[in-house]
Amino acid sequence: MKLWDKGIPTNKAIEDFTVGKDRELDLYLAQYDILGSMAHVTMLESVGLIKKEELPVLLGKLKELYSEAIKGNFEIEEGVEDVHSQVEFLLTKELGDLGKKIHSGRSRNDQVLLDLKLFTRDAIKEIVESATGLIDVLLERSNETKDVLMPGYTHLQVAMPSSFGLWFSAYAESLIDDLEILLSAYKVTNQNPLGSAAGYGSSFPLDRQMTTDLLGFNKMNYNVVYAQMGRGKVEKIVTFAVGNLASTLSKLAYDVCLFMSQNFGFVTLPAEFTTGSSIMPHKKNPDVFELIRARCNKLQGVSGQISLITNNLPSGYFRDLQMVKEIFLPSFKEMNDSLKIATLALKEMTVNKNILDDPKYNYLFSVEAVNKLVLQGVPFREAYKQVGAEIESGNFQPEKTVAHSHEGSVGNLCLEKISESKKEVLHSFNFNKTEEAIQKLLK
Repeated sequence: MKLWDKGIPTNKAIEDFTVGKDRELDLYLAQYDILGSMAHVTMLESVGLIKKEELPVLLGKLKELYSEAIKGNFEIEEGVEDVHSQVEFLLTKELGDLGKKIHSGRSRNDQVLLDLKLFTRDAIKEIVESATGLIDVLLERSNETKDVLMPGYTHLQVAMPSSFGLWFSAYAESLIDDLEILLSAYKVTNQNPLGSAAGYGSSFPLDRQMTTDLLGFNKMNYNVVYAQMGRGKVEKIVTFAVGNLASTLSKLAYDVCLFMSQNFGFVTLPAEFTTGSSIMPHKKNPDVFELIRARCNKLQGVSGQISLITNNLPSGYFRDLQMVKEIFLPSFKEMNDSLKIATLALKEMTVNKNILDDPKYNYLFSVEAVNKLVLQGVPFREAYKQVGAEIESGNFQPEKTVAHSHEGSVGNLCLEKISESKKEVLHSFNFNKTEEAIQKLLK
């Protein structure tokens, strides 16, 4: 079944090539296509395109289909082109001509735009929740280990004293900045394209503000041409934002892999969180963090792929955009899985509390020695030369204490401030507004 069928059969090879993976990928969108149809028919009734007594019949059947989609029981049948066709086919099968009325005033173009935005809103919400869980664990571990010193590095050379408290909370704050970028992407996503039809509006007296409110959008894409131009652009913006988050997580994973090696010996994972070697009986490999690193590096490339598909298209709809779904829709699960498994592993990770007992880390405290002389009145450059001479002659004796007290340093992590930043960005998403609107629509 094809919504555009005019009685001329399509060549089978052409049909297979053009449909591509839509039947498989559109299952991601099924519940959202049904929600969009519920809002659309409610609006159609309000402007007189559906009779008052017809609306509850349509909404009742759509709610049944929504329930099946939520349970994972919705299928796109063989011969049905996409999710939009399947929903209309099922309504028509059950309700006859009434089912055929739901497409008035819209196109598959604005349907898929809407479906993708509704899907993306929920996907972002899930990622935000998972990232928040990881931030909370990082802040907890930071507080637990705030007094456990470790080496800090520049150029991978031993540099200055750091602490696990600093290390854990650095990634917490980085993830919060990533959420700020994701918030901007969410705002771009949370605009209603429904009613733009094929990209040029409709002669029907559609009430676009009504569907905007019913679906809990913050506002609509006002210009119908721009609504269509948003296809591909929204996905690129969102995956760029997700890629930032993936970049932070990849760097964290690399640190853990490095710190777990015997050459460092800074952290260990429980045996059940590691894998072994088929020939080396001593091996305990951090495969989980290596795969997090690889997946997150791959996710950083998704926005670039979308750019290459879309960046030379003029305004209007083109079938090229179908290809975006193949890399866009599955990317959220990969990001979410990586966040959740990192949270689990970091919660159980053990830190080495005696790293700095090794004399190779003595030079970490050279800056502390310089600063001590400066506090005694020695000019900084002279103090630097004096400590440098002691190091070169082998006479440097470190005092392995750190007295940093300024904001964000070893002795003043500002964990409360970082936590407040997290709460502020979470509040700005205002997920409750969309949730309340969707629940009201479903009732």
